[in-house]
Amino acid sequence: MSDGYVKSSAEGGIATVTFHHPKSNSLPGHILRGMAEAITTAGRDPATRVIILRSDGDKAFCAGASFDELVSIEDEARGLDFFSGFAHVINAIRTVPVFVIGRIHSHCVGGGVGLACAVDIAYAHSSASARLSELAVGIGPFVVGPAVERKVGTGHFGLLSATPATRRSASWCEQHGIYAEVLDSVEALDARIDAHAKELAAYSPEAMADIKRVLWKGTEDWDDLLIERAKVSGRLVLSDFTRNAIAEFKAAAVKK
Repeated sequence: MSDGYVKSSAEGGIATVTFHHPKSNSLPGHILRGMAEAITTAGRDPATRVIILRSDGDKAFCAGASFDELVSIEDEARGLDFFSGFAHVINAIRTVPVFVIGRIHSHCVGGGVGLACAVDIAYAHSSASARLSELAVGIGPFVVGPAVERKVGTGHFGLLSATPATRRSASWCEQHGIYAEVLDSVEALDARIDAHAKELAAYSPEAMADIKRVLWKGTEDWDDLLIERAKVSGRLVLSDFTRNAIAEFKAAAVKK
């Protein structure tokens, strides 16, 4: 448990997939693999009507890729393997025949923004800012980019990518389509998600599956596209710039 976990539960047609890592819900490879598997498994269960994706803890919803794992990558093959983890999670969300609701209880960084954009419907707390941080460490939001661009459009995706130090507020995210609704308390957030999940659980699974296919039309190439993007990140993560930038970020975090 000290290296994080993914756990699943199901009740009344509502499957909940929860992930956690002690370092602000940053994502090492085994957590990414666990998330993709849990989402896919829940979606294959004929009893599942809706999936809720959430994280534990009171810090970030997701702080993106694990810096510890990034600095351990020694060659492009391992880089591809790691960044493919984000591709598999996004594609799992995309291809399950049920709606995936995201519970965004706090801020999102890097890959966390990608997760918030990949879910079909994201409900967020008012503290849930978003920042695409990848360029600051010499990489770029290549794998999560298609999911972000799909929600906010090319222009705003470019802005988010080119301003990695800038946090966008939850209200900005709501205005630009990342969040469906922003709530002022965790209690209100959970109540809203619970009510919507129960509503969806009462509807026709066939109709919802057809709606989901319509909503994701045009993304049929993502199985290949996101892996190609993972190759780019897997190459860039080996640069001296990235190594030095991550070391500086980690040193600054220790001093706080």
